[in-house]
Amino acid sequence: MLDPKRVRESEVSVQAALARRGAAPIEALNRYIQADQNWRIALQETDVLKQKRNTLTPKGKPTPEQLQDLKTLSDQVKTLQDNLVPLEQESIASSMAIPNTPDDSVPTGKDENDNQLIRTNGTPRMYDWQKPHEEVAIAASLIDFTNAAQVTGSRFCIYTGWGAKLERALINFMLDTHSNRHGYTEIMPPAIVKSKSLEGTGQLPKFADDLFKLEGTDYWLSPTAEVQVTNMFQNQIIPHDQLPVKYTAYTPCFRKEAGSQGKDVKGIIRLHQFNKVELVNFCHPDHAQAQLEILVSEAEEILKLLKLPFRTMLLCSGDMGFSSAKTYDIEVWFPSQNQYREISSCSWFSDFQARRAMIRYRDSNDKVNYLHTLNGSGLAVGRTLAAILENYQNQDGSITVPDALKAYMGVSSIPCKKK
Repeated sequence: MLDPKRVRESEVSVQAALARRGAAPIEALNRYIQADQNWRIALQETDVLKQKRNTLTPKGKPTPEQLQDLKTLSDQVKTLQDNLVPLEQESIASSMAIPNTPDDSVPTGKDENDNQLIRTNGTPRMYDWQKPHEEVAIAASLIDFTNAAQVTGSRFCIYTGWGAKLERALINFMLDTHSNRHGYTEIMPPAIVKSKSLEGTGQLPKFADDLFKLEGTDYWLSPTAEVQVTNMFQNQIIPHDQLPVKYTAYTPCFRKEAGSQGKDVKGIIRLHQFNKVELVNFCHPDHAQAQLEILVSEAEEILKLLKLPFRTMLLCSGDMGFSSAKTYDIEVWFPSQNQYREISSCSWFSDFQARRAMIRYRDSNDKVNYLHTLNGSGLAVGRTLAAILENYQNQDGSITVPDALKAYMGVSSIPCKKK
């Protein structure tokens, strides 16, 4: 959430920053400003009556008239205090609906067409006999969509044989790289989270329709390990000399993809359940932008080691996520589609998530402040597997195993299943 003091004291600049995101954020801000004013006016009225009551309280034995006046004032104070509760709740709820303000370095724009190319790496591959990853996977018996639909439904898959081993190899390779080379501490958190945790990272209340809720409970299937890892420090204070704190985690992730509107119905680009290795960084505000660049390079290195062509884009103000102050998307090359597709989103959230989850640090002067959070996919595992099938397929239907994965797979190629 935004700093309430900043909104009150710099309303015009906050409005200008949110206007770069579009009309809806301005509407949310205006609702909050009105709710905040209503609550503060009522709070002031309550304080005035309390002060008046204290002034009228006699030092000696009160007369019947004084007792009656005090009772009247006490009743009025109680009524105002009772009214304060819903007003405060409305103010808090409306503040949770306001997205983060874009950093000044973020280009202004409406959608993905206004994103800025930062760099490319590798040469995109094109083949006359190119097949989509799902066809390669089915031909080699790596992925079973039919039985997955029978067991669960559409937009689910079962990895089989070499496909299951390749998915597992990618998870281990990513975790090993980030923990051994990039200094992250590896954890394996629960896949189920509570509402408070989803509120802390910004998925709730805005994106409830995209999430799977466990009926009759306050539990949700997590859409990303960002939720679990970030909220490990909910309501905590971290000593400044321990920053940055860096965690990597593998988890299954669950999303309804409610807004996808029929996109990517084939293959494993957009599933309801998928595996992902996440990177989360808690850092000092002064170091946040530098840490973001480091985090992006760490995610990029996975693709470099796998020798997959990719490009890195700086998202414009209208294409960023709700909680983000600045985001880079890393997009890997898909030859069959003749385009780059997102495989990692790396974001700096400023103190937005830290305020929602009450995550702070204690500086060298013993003062407590909100720290900054960052995270990124390091990488989305299923999409990485799909990119390997697209870029490493051979004309006979076999798949060459990337050099970085040969030690994990134990083979140099995956054969095509003979009919």
